Amino acid sequence: MRLVRVGPRGREKPGVLDANGDIRDVSELVDDWDGLAMSDAVLAQLRQLDLTTLPHLDPKGRIGPCVADVGKFICIGLNYADHAAETGADVPEEPVVFFKATSAICGPNDNLEIPRRSQKTDWEVELGIVIGKHAKYISEDEALDHIAGYCVVHDVSERAFQLEGTGQWVKGKSADTFGPIGPWLVTRDEIEDPQNLTMWLDVNGEAMQRGATSTMVFGVARLVSYLSQYMSLQPGDVISTGTPPGVGLSMTPPRFLRSGDVVTLGIDGLGQQRQVCVDA
Repeated sequence: MRLVRVGPRGREKPGVLDANGDIRDVSELVDDWDGLAMSDAVLAQLRQLDLTTLPHLDPKGRIGPCVADVGKFICIGLNYADHAAETGADVPEEPVVFFKATSAICGPNDNLEIPRRSQKTDWEVELGIVIGKHAKYISEDEALDHIAGYCVVHDVSERAFQLEGTGQWVKGKSADTFGPIGPWLVTRDEIEDPQNLTMWLDVNGEAMQRGATSTMVFGVARLVSYLSQYMSLQPGDVISTGTPPGVGLSMTPPRFLRSGDVVTLGIDGLGQQRQVCVDA
């Protein structure tokens, strides 16, 4: 299933795409697509429904982030060997973990705000994992069963805030609108192999990033298991798994986003995003 949220910010309704790509309203069945609604039991019940009997949601309405009330927004750095190489970093021996503020989360087609004082706002297309079942000290063999589904994440980064001052990366990762998620949450049964997905990102129609999840240093199962050794993962938590090469920081000369730029990105089977850059 492809789960989606439609409506103004803070008033989104939960929906499901039917076989024709129409968005069906499931708000009488679930309050929202939060962690509680993403359990295997709830999703199994929805699969038994005739979606064509449910009312439509406005196909032209705003698409919100595909997950509501995210508890943790966990990110993995340098998780593609070719991206590590373009930044001059060594391939890590274990996952590099950092967080984005959940206030950065926005819809996949919302405007992308360039922060005040920013000179180095950069792009990063990433595969997102959404946790569906509590995970603590789990093995890699168990990991995929704890995933509700997958989505596109744009891990927007302000490189000066991230790398040139003191403190942690979180400062350069957490500005408002720096975490577009969606358009859909695609349930795990729809994705045969999360390590076999192509991904891309363009700026103003020019190809910037082209990659595939097959080149991850640490795969999906490894990441979920690894993180569960250090913290419990809760339903609705989002894990952004790293980006392939082609970020602006690594270009010669470096290239960064400015007001008026248009960013489009997507992952095979998970949909596409489009953001217009504006000054904050």
